[in-house]
Amino acid sequence: MRWSYLPPLMVYVAAGVSGLTAIVGTFYVKERLGLSAGFLAALGFWATLPWSLKMPLGHLVDLVWRWKALLVFLGAGLITASIVIMIGLLGHTEALRAIAPIEAWYVLSALLAPIGYVVQDTVADAMTVEAVPRYEADGTPVNEARRRSMHTTMQTLGRVAIIGGSVLVSFANVVLLRDAPNLPPAQVGALYLFVYELALVIPVVSVLGVMLGLWLRWRDAARLRAAGYAPAEVDAMLNAVGEPPPVNWWILGGGLAFAVVSVAVGLGDVPVGQEIIFAASMAIVLFLMWRLTRELDPEPRNVLVGTALVIFVFRAVPGPGEGLTWWFIDGLGFDPSFIARLSLIGSVLTLFGLFLFRRFMAERSIAYIVGWLTIAGTLLSLPVLGMVHGLHEWTAAMTGGLVDARTIAIVNTALESPLGQISMVPMLAWIANSAPDRLKATFFAVMASFTNLALAASQLGTKYLNEIFLVTREVKDKAGRVSVPADYSELGVLIAASLVLGVVLPFAAIAFVKATRFRSA
Repeated sequence: MRWSYLPPLMVYVAAGVSGLTAIVGTFYVKERLGLSAGFLAALGFWATLPWSLKMPLGHLVDLVWRWKALLVFLGAGLITASIVIMIGLLGHTEALRAIAPIEAWYVLSALLAPIGYVVQDTVADAMTVEAVPRYEADGTPVNEARRRSMHTTMQTLGRVAIIGGSVLVSFANVVLLRDAPNLPPAQVGALYLFVYELALVIPVVSVLGVMLGLWLRWRDAARLRAAGYAPAEVDAMLNAVGEPPPVNWWILGGGLAFAVVSVAVGLGDVPVGQEIIFAASMAIVLFLMWRLTRELDPEPRNVLVGTALVIFVFRAVPGPGEGLTWWFIDGLGFDPSFIARLSLIGSVLTLFGLFLFRRFMAERSIAYIVGWLTIAGTLLSLPVLGMVHGLHEWTAAMTGGLVDARTIAIVNTALESPLGQISMVPMLAWIANSAPDRLKATFFAVMASFTNLALAASQLGTKYLNEIFLVTREVKDKAGRVSVPADYSELGVLIAASLVLGVVLPFAAIAFVKATRFRSA
């Protein structure tokens, strides 16, 4: 472990601990906002969209390499603004209501945070390049084999930092929310407020990481100057990328135009605006993929296209949405404390699964892995569907209350969580291995944008399912009257539809790839 690894790792940790407010945020939306499950799925689409802009952001980082720390400060500012809005909603509700509707403030907060995290994540990826030194403290070059080993270590630690951060906040939520079920409403609100106030440490961690990086660079420069190297030589030794590349206006200008159009469509409430933006995003990314794949021979190009199709469809499968979480709370009585314990179990076992299935991920094709994950995920989702139809009541009656809804949820989470990152690791390896050597950065950015668009497609599908099968939780107005009654009667059909699509779509993609000239890696 080297000191130079810490700056990007601290930015990654900040991303990992971003889930600190997730449970509190879920209960806040359910208890205090009248947003429908379909609207929240649509909001999830817009919140996912910034991740498809990593390509122009990556090019921007290359252009302003020496000043990329400023982008981390920008991202930290956006994250801070998002958290401060939520603090205002919880602690100064009426003051914010006098300016704009509460729902509008929440939407703004939900959109600012992912933009900040995307900016910071893009810079952190770049920081991992300079975290691996090219020269020793005395100025002697680091040999290629050792540098390659250090790069592998750096990337492994990056994944551990993100998942480790999620484990840390899961444990924090267990401690913070342990008494929530027994508190009166006023104290519950104060507890929610404290969690968001505590979340202000998240942007601080990333900023401290950048400041540490600047200090380490100053220290290394001082050592090299003391060893007798001229300032120009010191600058060349410490600058990992040399001169910035020429501006690619296709990437930078196109990304800016896409961002402006997306904002205009979103604010203008254009009919089918999400579909328009998704189609435009997909067209841009497919065009860039087409341009890039011309660099490949026909055989690897077919493998790349087949692999991309399988992974995209697998990640684009729609889910049941927030209605299922609401039913867990209303129908099964899951409180913040219990959900925090489930989150902790899931985070720990997700980390464990990365090591448990390491050989499986390395030796099997992506089509095989996706097919296996599809079957396993479907089978592990059946107990949830069963509980909607009373499975937990039957098991509790048969076991004297031993196997109730919470027991089923814990066992199901323990079995399902190790699978959480299995689909991600082969995808990342596929992107890295498929990229031509002279176009690795651009290739990685375009393919990452494509696979991130699959998550946007999943949110669109989730919105459609929730518009067809309506699920509502109880919503009260300011006078305490019920304005929207709870109705979970269509939840079972909603989950069943999601499960059917979750099986049919990935296997249809696999069958198509197998039946055509395309293949998977």
